[in-house]
Order: sequence, then C-alpha cells, then structure tokens
Amino acid sequence: MHYARFRDPAGSVREGTYDPDAGTVAFGGEEYALDDDAIDVLPPVEPSKIVCIGRNYADHAAELDNTVPDRPLLFLKPPSALSGHGDTVTVPAGKERIDWEAELAVVIGEQCKDVDAADAMDVVAGFTCMNDVSNRDDQNEEQNWVRGKAFDNSAPLGPVVATPDEVPADASVELRVNGETKQAGHRGQLAFDVPALIEEITTYLTLEAGDVIATGTPEGVGALSDGDVVEIEIEGVGTLEHDVHVPE
Repeated sequence: MHYARFRDPAGSVREGTYDPDAGTVAFGGEEYALDDDAIDVLPPVEPSKIVCIGRNYADHAAELDNTVPDRPLLFLKPPSALSGHGDTVTVPAGKERIDWEAELAVVIGEQCKDVDAADAMDVVAGFTCMNDVSNRDDQNEEQNWVRGKAFDNSAPLGPVVATPDEVPADASVELRVNGETKQAGHRGQLAFDVPALIEEITTYLTLEAGDVIATGTPEGVGALSDGDVVEIEIEGVGTLEHDVHVPE
C-alpha cells in the first residue's frame, strides 16, 4: 500500500491512497493524477523531527575521505527543512558547494522509546524518498552541522509513503540530475540497518508518529546548480522530483 498527502482543489489537506500503476491518488471518491496541476503534492508526513544518519554507506564515507563510525552518526533536521514533490528547493546563496544526497527514509508509525532491534520494524509505518541537501561550505566549518544540514528546504521528502512490505530488503536507491544517473546504491549496503538505527536512536530520543529517519546516502554525491532537476527513485516507493534554485 502507498499513501500520499495533498491539497485538493478546494484547498483541503487530504491523505489518500496512491496507485503506483495508474499514478493516481484517491480520497473520498475523488481521484487525481499525482502530477495534476489541480492538486499540490505535500510532504507525505509532518514529522516533529528528522533524524539523519551520516556515513552509513562505506563507499560514500570513502569519497569524503572518512570512515564508517563505530556507532551511527546522528544529526537532526527540523520540520522547517521539509519540501515536497514538485517543489523548487531554494538553497543558501553565496555557497561554493551545495550537494545532493539520495536517501531511503523511514517513517515512524507510533510513539516509541527504547525499542529493541528485534522489535524495531513493529514501529515502522513505511518508507519514502529524501534528498539530504547539504551545504558543504558550512558543514566543513562546524561540528553540529546546523548551517550545513538544517537550513530551510534541505529535506525534500516524498512523494508517497510505501508500507514496509512494498520495499525490498535490497531496494535500489538511485538519484538522477537532469536525467543523468549520479548515485546508484541499495538498502543492503547500509552499514547500520534500519532496526539497528531505531534501537540506537530510541536509546536517546523518543520518536513520534510521523517522525523520519534518513538512513544515509550512497556514493556519488555532487554539487547542485541553478535550474537542476533532481529525481530520487527508490524501489518499491517511487520517484521524488524537485528542481533547484540558487539565488544570486
């Protein structure tokens, strides 16, 4: 099953069932194409926080001259970082390098704390796509990564949530920029898998229904330019698309 949030032609926010074969979302007897100009596709959840994982693919850690840490490297993005499918993501002005990072994102289904890895999938509502847009200029100058990772629009998310049964254990994660493939990895390459991440995070944080865990990015990150069109496709979920605006 797949779910999408959208604003209907009357301006009401709805959560509908998405049909990936037809490309349509349905609510209350009405059906719309996901790319219908009559609706606005919204981020599929409203998280209280986005917990992100750094260096969770060995090849990506290596391309940045880093190693995979001994325990998951955690950082946060606030709700104000969200943007949705079809949005224009405006990045900070005056930066030399703003990168794309395709990520499999976990959507939490219930409030939880101190979850054992063996029980972790019980609290997962599903999966979606995320771009961890990253400001390398400031990330490389600070330890807490607020300027580097948590700025407005830095977490495009969507377009839908797919229930766990829809997403294979080795689901492919691919990113394209202007139609050219830049990243190609899969869920099986995670250094710390989803249950391990949930166990570690909930040791320290209470997760709420709708919270998101971004699981890390494969190798192939690179710099975004004004006007770029980014597509993130995850097997079993679908394709998140957004474009990019770099202010002068």
